Amino acid sequence: MSDLSDLSPETPGFAATPASGKKAQVSPEVALRIARRIAEEIGCQPNQVNATVQMLDEGSTVPFIARYRKEATGGLDDTQLRKLEERLIYLREMEDRRAAIVKSIDEQGKLTDELALKIAQADTKAVLEDLYLPFKKKRRTKAQIAREAGLEPLADALLTDPRKVPETEAAAFVSEEKGVATVKDALDGARQILMERFSENAELVGRLREYLTAKGVVVSKVIDGQQEPGAKFADYFDYSESWAKIPSHRALALFRGRNEGVLSVELTVDTDVTEGLKPVERMVAHAAGISEQGRPADKWLMDVARWAWKVKLALHLELDLMGDLRDRAEEEAIQVFARNLKDLLLAAPAGARATLGLDPGIRTGVKVAVVDATGKLVETATVYPFQPKNDMAGARNTLMALIARHKVGLIAIGNGTASRETDRLAAEVLADIPVAARPIKVIVNEAGASVYSASELAAKEMPDVDVSLRGAASIARRLQDPLAELVKIEPKSIGVGQYQHDVNQTRLARALDAVVEDAVNAVGVDLNTASPALLARISGLGESLAKAVVEHRDSIGRFTSRKQLMDVPRLGAKAFELCAGFLRIRDGSNPLDSSSVHPEAYPLAERIVKACGRDVRQIMGDSAFLKTLNAAQFTDERFGLPTVRDIIAELEKPGRDPRPEFKTATLLDGVEEISDLRVGMKLEGTVTNVTNFGAFVDIGVHQDGLVHVSQLADKFVDDPHKVVKAGDIVSVTVLEVDAKRKRISLTMKKAADYQAARERTSQDGPRDPRGPRPGGGAPRGGGAPRGGGAPAPASGGNSAMAAALAAAMNRKGK
Repeated sequence: MSDLSDLSPETPGFAATPASGKKAQVSPEVALRIARRIAEEIGCQPNQVNATVQMLDEGSTVPFIARYRKEATGGLDDTQLRKLEERLIYLREMEDRRAAIVKSIDEQGKLTDELALKIAQADTKAVLEDLYLPFKKKRRTKAQIAREAGLEPLADALLTDPRKVPETEAAAFVSEEKGVATVKDALDGARQILMERFSENAELVGRLREYLTAKGVVVSKVIDGQQEPGAKFADYFDYSESWAKIPSHRALALFRGRNEGVLSVELTVDTDVTEGLKPVERMVAHAAGISEQGRPADKWLMDVARWAWKVKLALHLELDLMGDLRDRAEEEAIQVFARNLKDLLLAAPAGARATLGLDPGIRTGVKVAVVDATGKLVETATVYPFQPKNDMAGARNTLMALIARHKVGLIAIGNGTASRETDRLAAEVLADIPVAARPIKVIVNEAGASVYSASELAAKEMPDVDVSLRGAASIARRLQDPLAELVKIEPKSIGVGQYQHDVNQTRLARALDAVVEDAVNAVGVDLNTASPALLARISGLGESLAKAVVEHRDSIGRFTSRKQLMDVPRLGAKAFELCAGFLRIRDGSNPLDSSSVHPEAYPLAERIVKACGRDVRQIMGDSAFLKTLNAAQFTDERFGLPTVRDIIAELEKPGRDPRPEFKTATLLDGVEEISDLRVGMKLEGTVTNVTNFGAFVDIGVHQDGLVHVSQLADKFVDDPHKVVKAGDIVSVTVLEVDAKRKRISLTMKKAADYQAARERTSQDGPRDPRGPRPGGGAPRGGGAPRGGGAPAPASGGNSAMAAALAAAMNRKGK
């Protein structure tokens, strides 16, 4: 077998994209600076970063690097590698911007050694832009017009020597020819010049930004006339919170309220006035060397400082910080979505058993689909047990026949409308089946099933099947293997996010795609049964090569060896290197093909087996014997301890699935609607969504209940994700029910004093910490509903500022 370590990106079949989106063209000094910064952020050494960056630039994927290049990276895990990849993109973009700024200023002939040093030391894009602001090409400003009228010497004279009388000095600059008709016009022009100069002082802007970051307060008010139509935002009609401390869900709720024209939102800072100036205005005056000493020009200069803040700096910084707040909130929301998606993708599979899927419905009937153990659709039907037909007997007979005919072992019931009624129907059917042959019924989160049903992929998989019946088949298959089915759905449509429609969609898609890629490769796939959608997520493949793999599989019957992948058209050596270890072949010609041992390490694995004096099939699974091996004795120049230990661990449990054991929640009979709930009632449910303020739990009443973070455990919890994850089966107790607003408060605490717990819950802030939700209640799957509508102007105030703020709040990305 060839030595795959010598392959390069030019190898045929190589089509991966570097992390930066292009080949990096940076100097060694810049590369070292980036490596040091990333190393500090993710907690490793610069040489580990450099090694990883080189592999990313050569087209290697994060799953491949994390699993098969531990010696090179020093054991960085996939979380660290994803952070490294994300920061690498940002920092390279910043270096590109730094170079462009230096070039622009140099071409203007204004690049000094001092400025060049400041630009080189700038550690954020914001600081870079502050330094570039005075040199940025802009529209003809009032200050520029004043300079053209020859008023800059007047501005300099008054700033340098406040003992001069402004009106007297200005008289000498009056000129009808230059457009300066009066003394007032001359002073106004001088004011504009100084205001622009102050607002372009990078050090001053930086200090003011730090001050607002620490002292700024976000304030929202309801816009007149929007109290009733915007009632869902009632918690924010008169609201304020520190800019630095406002959590992401509340920030995104404010932005949504602003965009829907219900709220005015602004950033304010302390309003204490000392000696006629606010603190921020005093900072401007101090930076310019302005002080009140009773000199003739002091009052005029103080007014200039005040106007520089009010007209120039306040708006600029408010735009920046509100944009930063949105970025921060989006990043946190994306992380929440990503963690929930990962938990859902890695949920326990029920296994390869014939499964009957039920997509509940009332008027249109319950859609029924049976898939065999491999997920292939074998039969469909529609039954009408509810109004208006009420054909309960017919429905039961149809289901009984399908279960018997196909030897169904699982029943998957979608958790949408009429799910509990459908669950009760299934229970009645199962009651007539002997226990030994009785299928297991499970209520399944159907979020995204309708999106898949109407997709082009579903049409290809089930071309002659009605769209509604495809949904039932998808529900059945996601019980068998959630990962294999959910990869067919656009990640953001799965519905486990927090305001997913309000965040930057490009960043969201990139983060969620990374989660899906990591999850699929962590589990691995069966090369002979995986769908094109599943194969496309395997390291090094993508849609095109996945399709080629399936077409080749169809032509040869089945793969019996990983080596046969090299026969797939367009799948070259590099792609083979990246994908082979994640593809499994059951009962193939080489037992190692069913494991995660990479083909490049087969000689090492065979050396280990040979040293044991036994056949590989005898060793695989013999955990007790393998634990006696000394991993260090098998290392060589190419493979170190991490790889040897991974191989021994894989031989212990070949092809092991990292997902948990399958289990289901037992829903309480007779509890099907919110009206059936009672305070103190103990229930079992499934966690559908975890946010920064708590977890939503499906308890079978068509409305997820919220376990606030303060109610997740008997001890303090700073991060709900440390206690629960999406898909967990949990025991809860009902704390409070608000049927009108469709809100259910639950607790996972063991304490018996529910009244005291209810009182604590009522003191935890706004009734729903996520902020307002159209229609009330958490949408199925826990995702926040889609926002909409064009931003409306705030009532009163500066309309230009309101418009600019609206633009900032809608800004996507940094």
